[in-house]
Amino acid sequence: MPELRVVKSELVLGGQKSGKTARAERLAAAWLDVSEVHRAVYIATAQAWDEEMRERIERHRRDRAERVPRMSTVEEPFELARAIGEHSRADTLIVVDCLTLWLTGLLMPAVDKPMTQATPLHLAHTIASCAGPLVLISNEIGLGVVPMGRDVRHFVDSLGTLNQAAASACERVTLMSAGLAMVLKGEP
Repeated sequence: MPELRVVKSELVLGGQKSGKTARAERLAAAWLDVSEVHRAVYIATAQAWDEEMRERIERHRRDRAERVPRMSTVEEPFELARAIGEHSRADTLIVVDCLTLWLTGLLMPAVDKPMTQATPLHLAHTIASCAGPLVLISNEIGLGVVPMGRDVRHFVDSLGTLNQAAASACERVTLMSAGLAMVLKGEP
């Protein structure tokens, strides 16, 4: 496997179980290996809406602690820009996992945090102003047929807009498929 090079900002896109999180964790481990003073922070955006999701979140916590033991975890389902800003330092790599679940939380009818057109622009500004390296993970869900139902189409459109804004603001964009990375933007 080629050596990973950490850049100022990277968007890692892909489908379910494509290797997105594994790439982000490898980038964090590579960053931590460079220096004892380097830090890594994982910002988790998932919410435990049901028992299966609670179990999934707990499994991810355990696995992450084993794979990248020096990386701390912060759970922030809504105030993503604030959380990034709070942990942003030149010596700290931030992993955000993931934009898809963050957007899901913003669009949930039971949650009083609606997404506005400013959300993608605000994210782009946050990416640009991050003091240290930032790795964003998001699902690429727009490759299939047009989904049934207005709400699902709205979500797919909103995620596509968010991903485009993040890709535009990031130095590197990587598409993951079957655990393989294809760099779409920037140097590998």
